[in-house]
Amino acid sequence: MQLRHAALSDVGIKRAHNEDSYLVNPELGLFVVADGMGGHAGGGTASRVAVTTIEQELVAARERAAAAFDSPGELETTPLADVVREMLEAACAAVFYAGKADPQLDGMGTTSIALLVHGGYALAGHVGDSRLYIVRGEHIQQLSEDHSLVNEQVRAGLLTPEQARVSRFKNIITRSVGFEEDVLVDVFGVRLEQGDKLLLCSDGLSNMVEDDELRDALRAHPIEDVPRVLVNLANDRGGDDNITVVCVEVVDAASGLVH
Repeated sequence: MQLRHAALSDVGIKRAHNEDSYLVNPELGLFVVADGMGGHAGGGTASRVAVTTIEQELVAARERAAAAFDSPGELETTPLADVVREMLEAACAAVFYAGKADPQLDGMGTTSIALLVHGGYALAGHVGDSRLYIVRGEHIQQLSEDHSLVNEQVRAGLLTPEQARVSRFKNIITRSVGFEEDVLVDVFGVRLEQGDKLLLCSDGLSNMVEDDELRDALRAHPIEDVPRVLVNLANDRGGDDNITVVCVEVVDAASGLVH
């Protein structure tokens, strides 16, 4: 699986500090975005602890269960799904206990979307409202489902998607990494095809830019330029929040290499 990737995190226009963190580790096939909450110290700490723990847990899993990575099996039954879930569960516990150890950090938390590309498919673990999209051909699809109050209201028929976008409650999330010791992690996967483009982002992007604009940017620009194009677009519209973008392009689905 030969990949190209690019990433960028920006403080935005209206925030004094960047509480987002991201991780790009192509050797592991691991890509992560985390959007911290709990003030400058708490939010930034939570997101950094989360991405660091996720990477460490994946390294440890490869060492203790190498066979799962050598022969990951079919997407529907792969043991790597449990690895992805356990990475985020470990991140949740790490953030929680870091907060308990320092009164100034107590109650901090973070969203997290973690993508593992391996064996011809992508597996993702997800908590919160940071997102994962896939662009295939002319179509874009949001693969993750927001753990947010307004999304629950949309699903219940209480709000339209248009109303949800402007709701004053749009930033209230219903699950986070680290607010409690344990969290329910959504894990899902997709088989990859040559030419697929994957986008991980914090809500500082998705709240400001429409899905079709994300698709058009990914299709119109080299993958190396897409993060800056999208960050600029979000900032041009007010830059209300920190903005983090990680892009991954499948260059050769048949190759055994990850670049």
